[in-house]
Amino acid sequence: MILKVSRKINMTDFTLATIKANELIYDRLKNGLDDDMSKRYDIGAGGDVSAGIDLYAEEIFVQYLGKYGKIESEESGSVGSGKATIVLDPIDGSSNLLSDFPYYGSSVALIAEDGILSMAIICNLANGDIFVKESGGDLIKGKLFSDKWEKVKKVKEPEIGIFERSYYSLDIVKGLKDKNLKYRSPGAVALSLAYAHGVEFFLMLGPIRIYDIVAGLSFCEDLTVIVEDEYVIVSHKEEIAKKLENIVKGV
Repeated sequence: MILKVSRKINMTDFTLATIKANELIYDRLKNGLDDDMSKRYDIGAGGDVSAGIDLYAEEIFVQYLGKYGKIESEESGSVGSGKATIVLDPIDGSSNLLSDFPYYGSSVALIAEDGILSMAIICNLANGDIFVKESGGDLIKGKLFSDKWEKVKKVKEPEIGIFERSYYSLDIVKGLKDKNLKYRSPGAVALSLAYAHGVEFFLMLGPIRIYDIVAGLSFCEDLTVIVEDEYVIVSHKEEIAKKLENIVKGV
């Protein structure tokens, strides 16, 4: 469920700059990817091979956000300097994008000098959905190029969950099937966390990288969250979260 807040709300300069950067990238993606954008380069700071579109998006974010602090990007690592830290995944789900599968986005988290996360913004660059959460504020959702914003609430009876990196364990896949827990595995961790209020659960296996989860987990303060070294679980209901953890642990 999404409740209407207002057509216009007050935004910080940082948030407006992040939205503008996403709008520029979204416009660029509408024209498709040329050979340079699809080309694969070196392994980035996050451990994945960077494509041209990753580096292009990173350049746009650095241009618009660099003045607000040091950027820690999945592609290039530390960029610039400043008292605040900006954790950036310029293209979340770039393999989806390069495969023309419409589920990819960007993730931005602003961490103040005192270590407190002050702003988180995740954008779906395939359909223009954008989620914004200020520390202590509500999670709100809008669209690029629009001034309409709505407060995000839990869907009452979601019928599916999201299982990111489901390929990590066939045993867990079987465990979910045995418990009749339906899921999808779309392949963009931060973006999937942004949609966590609309699904029964979010489950991710494998190494946890700050670029994947910092912004998205801040959206889930009103949900049950379990974070361990090799998995993350989010659910509307504590009993579902515990059931998932038992499956993961093989209990």
